[in-house]
Formats: sequence, C-alpha cells, structure tokens
Amino acid sequence: MFPYDWLLTAQERLAPHLRTTPLTHDPQRSLWLKWENQQITGSFKLRGALNKVLALQNWERQAGLVTASAGNHGQGLAWAAQKTDTPVKIFASDQATPHKIAAMRALKAEVELVAGGYEIAEAYAIQFAAKNSKTFISAYNDAGVIAGQATLALEILAQNPDTAQMTWLVPVSGGGLISGIGLALKKINPGARLVGVQAAASAFMHGLLTRNSQENIPDWPSLADGLTGPVETGSITLPLVRQLVNEILLIEEAEIAQAIAFAWRNYGQILEGSAAVTLAAALKNKTTPETVVILSGGNIQPEVHTRILRQTEGL
Repeated sequence: MFPYDWLLTAQERLAPHLRTTPLTHDPQRSLWLKWENQQITGSFKLRGALNKVLALQNWERQAGLVTASAGNHGQGLAWAAQKTDTPVKIFASDQATPHKIAAMRALKAEVELVAGGYEIAEAYAIQFAAKNSKTFISAYNDAGVIAGQATLALEILAQNPDTAQMTWLVPVSGGGLISGIGLALKKINPGARLVGVQAAASAFMHGLLTRNSQENIPDWPSLADGLTGPVETGSITLPLVRQLVNEILLIEEAEIAQAIAFAWRNYGQILEGSAAVTLAAALKNKTTPETVVILSGGNIQPEVHTRILRQTEGL
C-alpha cells in the first residue's frame, strides 16, 4: 500500500500549477459531479503526468521523456514537459482521435503514430525508451502518476467532506485514476463504496477483476477511446484495484452517447466518451443514493459531439 504522505506531497507539489475544478450538485438525481473536463488540458491526466515529471531527477528529465497515450495522458505529459523545458516523444495508435493527436503536437510533443491499437503503441514506447536510455512514463503503471491522480479525490473531499460517505463512480482503463482515488478515499473512510466504470467494448480491467484474465476480451472501437486496450502485465494497479474497488460496471455504446448528450443538454458541459461512462452508469442506476461522479475529461472530437447530439435528439 502507498504511504498516505505520498498523496499529500503530490497535492502540495501540484497546488501551484493546477485548476481546482468545480464540484456541483444535482439534487434531482442525488449526484455530486466533478468536472475534470475543465482541467487545464481538458482532462484529469495532467495531475499524474505533472506530479511524475516534477518529482524526477534532473538527469531523468534531461534524458528525455517517452510515453504511449490515446491522447489525454500525452497532453498532460506534453504540458508538464513544456513547464520543465523537457523533450517528450509520444507513441500513439493511428486509430487515436485526430483532435487529441493535434492537441499533443500543439504542445510541442513529438508524436509518432503506430499501426494498431494502444497495446502496440505502448510496446513501441517501452522498447524505444529502453533502447535509447529515455525516461518512460506510463499513463497508469507508475507510483508517481497514481499519487498525482489521487489529488483529484483529495480535492473533492476538501470541497465536500460528506462525499467520503458516498458511492464514487470512476472511469477505469489501466487503473491509475481509480487506484489513486481509492487510496485517498479509503484512508478517510475504509467502508466507502468505490465503483469502476468501463465501456463493454473494451473491458480488460473488468476481466482481470472478475476472472483474473484478459483472455478472450473483445477490443472494439468505442466512444470511450481513452479507456480501451489491455492492461500492462504486472501493472502495480492490479493489486490496488483488487483491494480498493468494490465492483466494475460495464456500459454500452448507446448509453455513453446518451450521457454525452445529457451532459450538454442538462449541464451545458462537453464530455468525451471516456468521461461519460460514469454519468451513464449514474443515469442507468437511478435508485443509487448520493453519488460522486468523476467526469474525467472533455477532449472529444467536435464533429463526433455534434453527431451524437443530432442522433440523440428526442431521446
């Protein structure tokens, strides 16, 4: 288990650099909504990436940074690299959202597209970093990244201490965010209910949690593009997820689309699919008591957002 002091150190380290994002209440639906789509890079991923980069030794930064990303972690790492005048190379799938690829390049990152899914891009990045003596920074399989993501929970608990007694819905892919949130939340209330949410189209962490395997898990294209792909073998998030997470819910593509549209029409907020899975779960389980909903990012391809609003009109 991580020392709690690591999380507090991350909070102190990041405080001068991050936005405190809004936590709003929807009393009609008993939801506390955490809008990380309003973070500097449009996603919570900046927290983990920046915490890791700021904690590196000078020689580690000077060697240059390497990562694999579907987009949001890459943007966070690129922003952190700019902040510290550090070169960064990002491997991304050629299936990644063009909007996110453009955003990484706009932050002066070198982006190399790799044919295939996220798993292949991640393998390329790890191999490239090792071969060229670069510093590889995982999007989730890293203690510094997890501690940075934990600051999201610390921020919510400071905004409303009563949330420690509620159910929390958190998006899940590699498990970095939900591990960090679990470490912070369950230090305050060990009995808190922590629920992960994944797209059914690519439910690898669900497979690991329910049957200890990623075999025969479908990996289909999803609106929740940032949550797709298998988990790195031996990831430090696996024991944390098993210890901290009560269950993982699966959400269908139509439900994700409807949640994206709901967020715009009811809250005036733009969500990407990877963030909308938690809102979809909250709307689907209407009898749930007071619930914290982590809305992790808003970096959706604009024409996709427009199409979803058009297709869900009247629903």
